[in-house]
Amino acid sequence: MTSSKKKIVLLGTTWPFRPGGIATFNERLARALIHEGNDVTIYTFSLQYPGFLFPGKGQYSDQPAPEDLTIRIKVNSINPFNWISVGRELRNLAPDLLIIRFWIPLMAPALGTIARITRKNRHTRVIALADNIIPHERRFGDLLLTKYFIQSIDGFVTLSHKVLDDLKRLRPSAPVLYTPHPLYDNFGKAVSREEALKKLGLDPDFRYLLFFGFIREYKGLDWLLTAFADQRLRPFKVKLLVAGEYYTSSEKYDQIIRENNLEDDVVLHTKFIGDAMVPFYFSVADLIVQPYKSATQSGVTQIAYHFEKPMLVTDVGGLAETVPNGKVGYTVSPQPEAITQALIDFMEKDRSAEFIRNLKTEKVRFSWEKMVETIEKLDVEILKNRLI
Repeated sequence: MTSSKKKIVLLGTTWPFRPGGIATFNERLARALIHEGNDVTIYTFSLQYPGFLFPGKGQYSDQPAPEDLTIRIKVNSINPFNWISVGRELRNLAPDLLIIRFWIPLMAPALGTIARITRKNRHTRVIALADNIIPHERRFGDLLLTKYFIQSIDGFVTLSHKVLDDLKRLRPSAPVLYTPHPLYDNFGKAVSREEALKKLGLDPDFRYLLFFGFIREYKGLDWLLTAFADQRLRPFKVKLLVAGEYYTSSEKYDQIIRENNLEDDVVLHTKFIGDAMVPFYFSVADLIVQPYKSATQSGVTQIAYHFEKPMLVTDVGGLAETVPNGKVGYTVSPQPEAITQALIDFMEKDRSAEFIRNLKTEKVRFSWEKMVETIEKLDVEILKNRLI
């Protein structure tokens, strides 16, 4: 940041929860803010989701706490007395900035209440870093909860123009700035293809397409399996590697594999993938495929940029903003046939080298410094508005 050192509280998921996309992002953002000379404390959840609402197999990390971050385990997402207590604590702490990560309406009552109480000190500016405003998987009451949250916030940073537009519809006068999702550069360097193949137990005679991340309905794995079943792909000696934990029933996907006799062509590593294994999955892949049915932005694209891997995404939400079609990969219409055609083009024309050259230059757009500068710019705008 260009101005003086600030006291900042970042409220969002981090350790002791598993290092999924949001937790990884929040810890990386904290480090970027610290790098610019700020005093940063993270307030994370003591209870994020009740067990019966959590779709995966486990919420908590088996790794020790990061030694370079100050993390306070504070927020119970379902206990209103806790929200009041945490809000009062932050009101009295009086940080210059409270940055709240918002991704799902379920968290709106807790986060909105904490924000409202904190702002009563008339000093702290509250910024929401909004992944989504309209959720991918909608439920009754989502809009009401979201409105409660966004009315408690001084300003917003979004990671896609789609979310910015959603915000402007619900709160037209709110200060909102867009900046692209920065690179996930915390996974270390790529490894050789040979090392990755050995580590993952994969056949070196095949090339691999990678579907990576939690498996949810909106991510379109069924579309990808249908597209991959096309017989025109069989001569290319290519397999589909699915790496990620099911957050929905596997029955539909298993059925597509059986009906199309894909048992030998699809490799299922359907478990939680820890950070240490990420370089192996991306290093073995020729193409990262994200066949999403809906989206705002995706952290998977930023891992792909870090490892300089070509991508195929569907033209939904903000994905096209980060994957220029024909430059670093493909942006296709959201349907299986379009996915198939792009896969065939990639294999027939062997476009890896071309895309990788472009990735090396394109990825400079996605820096953590730009994210921090955007937060600073928004804070300045909020301060000006308070003086008017």
